[in-house]
Amino acid sequence: MGVTGSTGPVMDRDEVDRALARLGSEHEAIETSLLALQDHAGRRLLEGAELTGVTRDRWTSTEASITLLWTYFDAYTDALRTAREIRSRRRWSSREDLVELTELLNGESVTVAGSATATANAPTLHGAPGKLSERYSLGTLVDRMNELYATSLDMVVAADAVWSALPARIDLLAAELQRTRRLAHSVGVRPGEHPAGDDLERITRILTKLREQVVSDPLAFWQAAEGSSAPGGGRPDTTVYDREARALEDVRREIDAVLTVRQDAEKRIVRLRDVLSRADRTLAEARTARGEVLAKIAATEVPVVSGPPTALQEQLATAAEYRRQAQWHRLSPLLESLEQKAEDELLRARESLTAVTAPLAVRAELRGRLDAYKAKVARHGLAEDTLLIERYEKARRMLWSAPCDLRAAEQAVLRYQQAAAELLGGPRVPDQGAVEDGRRGPGA
Repeated sequence: MGVTGSTGPVMDRDEVDRALARLGSEHEAIETSLLALQDHAGRRLLEGAELTGVTRDRWTSTEASITLLWTYFDAYTDALRTAREIRSRRRWSSREDLVELTELLNGESVTVAGSATATANAPTLHGAPGKLSERYSLGTLVDRMNELYATSLDMVVAADAVWSALPARIDLLAAELQRTRRLAHSVGVRPGEHPAGDDLERITRILTKLREQVVSDPLAFWQAAEGSSAPGGGRPDTTVYDREARALEDVRREIDAVLTVRQDAEKRIVRLRDVLSRADRTLAEARTARGEVLAKIAATEVPVVSGPPTALQEQLATAAEYRRQAQWHRLSPLLESLEQKAEDELLRARESLTAVTAPLAVRAELRGRLDAYKAKVARHGLAEDTLLIERYEKARRMLWSAPCDLRAAEQAVLRYQQAAAELLGGPRVPDQGAVEDGRRGPGA
């Protein structure tokens, strides 16, 4: 390179041929990419869609960028064709040809002319407003096309990714929502009557609005990947969709519970009637036992036995009415509440019976202990002892008479035990505390 032009040293023939080969390869790659972008499904959808929001703004800029890309590519193609024609004039290019080729291949020899409409919305290399014409070198023009292509492809790929993912998933969820609504109506779960019915209405409204927004403004539902420079790096934002999908799943579980109630309602109501009936019978037994205790046991406080709760019977009748009217959504919580209350009522009745019959249990324990000591004394040949006979008879009269004074009877049994222990040579039986309120049996 012995000569120098305005763009620096003049290229020799080998340098020119290598530059033309490189530029030709770049031309083919750029053309392939532009044609792929032109045929991209996302771009075709963007062209025909009624866009809103951020997608509309981005597509206005991207559409201008694509138009400008083709303008740049046409200018690049013309410049490359001109360079090839100059090189093909002679097998051994003259110095004038080499100077012209050097200027064309290395200098800012490409003028890109365009209308304000075509370039106004497209970003320029340095972020300046679009111009009616600009001059570039072929290398700078390639960089410019690569930049515009990357930003355009990123927008197209992002919109296409959202459209490919979310609307179909929303439609599937909406179909499941409709099936759930029909099932909900069949079991009486309706808006204004059951919270799950209100949830279904809310999910329906949100999904309808979400689909409209996704179709018109897909980029509003795109999360770009941090640190990614690849076009379309990111994923669709499914936050709203996932939330409503979880809400629908909760509603389905609620309806399943109502369906379970419908299937098991009769058995559960029969079981409730049985539990309440057992509680009533136990309370009746406790009231009868209380009368017996008051007649047979003296000086004892016997707790009062309450009657059966009418509120539970009324609620049970309401549950049966709900079942006849197929109001399963109302029957479900009522049965759950009634089952717990019925079990509590049965436990209360049993506790009342135990508390009422405690004095009779104490008397029975004292009787058993007295007879046990009598048998023990007889085994040792002391059955005819006068003191033992006297104390036994006294204790027996107290325990088998009505009303029975449990405190006095306990002391009589203890005195018999002490006398027997002394005759048998065993340890002395300690005095026991008196029976308290007929609730505690005397110690052995």
